[in-house]
Amino acid sequence: MPDRAPQPVDRQLPTEESRDLIALVRDIIQREIAPRAAGEEDSGHFPREVFSLLSESGLLGLPYDSAYGGGDQPYEVYLQVLEELAAARLTVGLGVSVHSLACHALAGYGSKEQQAEHLPAMLGGGLLGAYCLSEPASGSDAASLRTKAVRDGDDWVITGTKSWITHGGIADFYTVLARSGGEGARGITAFLVPGDAAGLNAAAPEKKMGMKGSPTAQLHFDGVRVPDARRIGEEGQGFAIALSALDSGRLGIAACAIGLAQAALDEAVAYATGRQQFGRPIADFQGLRFMLADMATRIEAGRALYLAAARLRDAGRPFSRQAAMAKLFCTDAAMSVTVDAVQVLGGYGYTLDFPVERYMREAKVLQIVEGTNQIQRMVIARHLAGPETR
Repeated sequence: MPDRAPQPVDRQLPTEESRDLIALVRDIIQREIAPRAAGEEDSGHFPREVFSLLSESGLLGLPYDSAYGGGDQPYEVYLQVLEELAAARLTVGLGVSVHSLACHALAGYGSKEQQAEHLPAMLGGGLLGAYCLSEPASGSDAASLRTKAVRDGDDWVITGTKSWITHGGIADFYTVLARSGGEGARGITAFLVPGDAAGLNAAAPEKKMGMKGSPTAQLHFDGVRVPDARRIGEEGQGFAIALSALDSGRLGIAACAIGLAQAALDEAVAYATGRQQFGRPIADFQGLRFMLADMATRIEAGRALYLAAARLRDAGRPFSRQAAMAKLFCTDAAMSVTVDAVQVLGGYGYTLDFPVERYMREAKVLQIVEGTNQIQRMVIARHLAGPETR
């Protein structure tokens, strides 16, 4: 089959600076990420050195204030960087999204003193973050979390277990939601916990269907002491902080999903235009041509949807409903496109010789993380019809 290289996505970017930024990202991908992606995913290697390079290049704090080491980039640009990274390797794209999610609470709700002390290292100092909301018995029903934070003088003592933590056990800091008061959403407070805190231990990483290079683990908090100076926001404000972070984080997942889908489409087109059957390329057959057309249309629609939501966010307008829609549509599109990519490649698509089987396995988790797609439908419906009656 001829070597048919995929064409880069033709992006509509707002400034010359953002165009240069995408060019930088593509250069790093070509040199440092794409050549090793398949082998490292297969072996389960987490590319910490890549995240160090991204930090040095100013790519781990893009949507945050430059006064603290961020990039001052609008979400419209940041998400397109995520898409590029995820197309090269989802472990990297999703990892950057999770890191940004972990920085959100402090950047949005921390005091000026807290921000000045911690954000420069978090945004551009080589640190890697993780976000701790889910627990073994509270996933979709996050407001029922049981991890406790008990005040002891000038400290808080945190005890409990968090689960499904991306970067669990390797992160340098964790944004942790814990119950400091009564039942329900109003009893939850946010904390910034160092990764090396005494009493904080990670379980063995989960054995997953995909994204084997990205560690996901339970975290056990056994009387972890955190100074009150590391409490983020007011006592009892944690759940509101968490929901705010998830609105932005869902856009990150949407962008990663479209990047993954684009990679699958590129592979499918390259194969279909090169593979000969019945004396001509299989891309000549209408049934397959229509499949490719539908895949491309889903990707373009998803990209437009997440960018529209990002522009609302950048304008300071409400975007929660649109973020849920983008996460729902884009991750469903990624699942559909990657399944179709395997079908286009036929038997070869089911082998490890081509990356589409990995893309299909990776796409599935995007329909689950940061709120399942069933939860996204609930969020959208509440915006349309109001809260459910009980």
